Amino acid sequence: MKTDMKAVYRCIECGAVYKIEPERMLCASCSALQRADEPLRGLLEVEYDGRLPADWDIFHFLPVEPEYFPPIPVGHTPLWKPENLRKETGFPELYLKDDGSNPTGSFKDRASFLVAAFARKHGIRDIVVASTGNAGSSMAGVGAAAGLNVRLYLPESAPEAKLVQSLQYGAQLIRVKGNYDEAYKQSMEYVSTHGGLSRNTAHNPLTIEGKKTVSLEIYRQLGKKLPDFLFVSVGDGVIISGVYKGLDDLHRQGLIERIPTVIAVQAEGSSAISRALSHGEFQPPVPASTIADSISVDVPKGGYFALKKLREHKGEAVTVSDKEILRAQHTLARSCGLFTEPAGAAAAAGFFKLREKLSSKAVYAVLLTGSGLKDIASARKGVMG
Repeated sequence: MKTDMKAVYRCIECGAVYKIEPERMLCASCSALQRADEPLRGLLEVEYDGRLPADWDIFHFLPVEPEYFPPIPVGHTPLWKPENLRKETGFPELYLKDDGSNPTGSFKDRASFLVAAFARKHGIRDIVVASTGNAGSSMAGVGAAAGLNVRLYLPESAPEAKLVQSLQYGAQLIRVKGNYDEAYKQSMEYVSTHGGLSRNTAHNPLTIEGKKTVSLEIYRQLGKKLPDFLFVSVGDGVIISGVYKGLDDLHRQGLIERIPTVIAVQAEGSSAISRALSHGEFQPPVPASTIADSISVDVPKGGYFALKKLREHKGEAVTVSDKEILRAQHTLARSCGLFTEPAGAAAAAGFFKLREKLSSKAVYAVLLTGSGLKDIASARKGVMG
C-alpha cells in the first residue's frame, strides 16, 4: 500500500518536531516543565505531509504499514440506525457508533491495535500499561494476537470482568492498591527501571492516533460526510482527542469543509476537563467518584490535548449524574437492544440531557465505547436497585 504521506511527531505546546521512534513519547522541553497533579505536558501529535491517493484506505492515515498489524479484526464497528429510539426522541437522524463490538468489547482496541503494530515493526516484545480496566484488557487481547508480552497494572477496584479478561488473554497482572493514577505511576516506574514499550494512554502518542480511526469510519459509513453533532464520553481526554485528530486529518486533506460540534460528556464525579473548559484552565484535582469506571480519573493525562481541541473547534461540555448514566444505559438496551457499559452510556446521557435544546433536523452520532458485559455489577444497579 503505497502513499506519499510522511509522518512525524509534533509537540502540541511548542511545535517541536520529532522522529517517530520507540524512545520518543513526550516533547523533551515541555515535559521537563511537568508539575505534580496536572495533565501530561508535552504531548505529541502525529503530523502528516503529503496527499492521500484517490482510493485511500484508513491505513493510509496511520504511521505504521498494514503488514505489521496483528490478525485481529479491530475497527469497522457498526453505525446503528436506532429506529425505536429515533421515534421516542423525535430525532430521525440519530446514529449510535457501537465500539463495544470490537474484539475485546472496547473502543480501546483501536489504540492497542496501532501500538501492537508499532511494537512488531520495531521488534519490541514487551508492553507495559496501566488501566482502570478496558485499556488493559484491550492491550492484553490485541497483544495476544500479536504475540506480545503484556504487563498490566490494574486498580483493585476494577470490575471483575475486565480482570478475568486480562488473565484469559495471558497478561501479567499487578493489582494496585489505589486508583488509576497510582497504577500509572507504578507502571512508569517499571518502564524506567526494566524497559518495555509504554502503552499508557496519552503518554504514548499512538494511543491518540489509533483512536482517531473512529472518525474516519463514521465519515465513510455516512457516505463521505459527518454528523452535525458528535457526543463523546470523556475521562482522561484521549478518546475525544483522537476523535478530533481524525476530524482534523479529514479537514487537512480537503475531505470535509468543517469540523462537527463535538460534545464532551463527563460524569459529575469526574469532570476535570469540563471544569477546565469552563474556568479557562485546569483546577486542583478532585478525587473522582463515578459508577462509570472507564472515565473515572482524578487528573486527566490527555487533558491539555483535549482542552486545546475543544477550544480550537468550539466544542462543548456537559456533565451527567450516575443516575442519568444508568438510565441512559437501560434506555439504549430497552429500545435498541444495545447494551453498553456506563462509560459509553454517559455519552448517550449527555444527548438525552441536551435534546430539548437541540434541533431535530440535525444529524447526531453518539459514540458508545464498550460492552455492558464489562461491568455487570453497575448495570444491575440500573435495573434492580
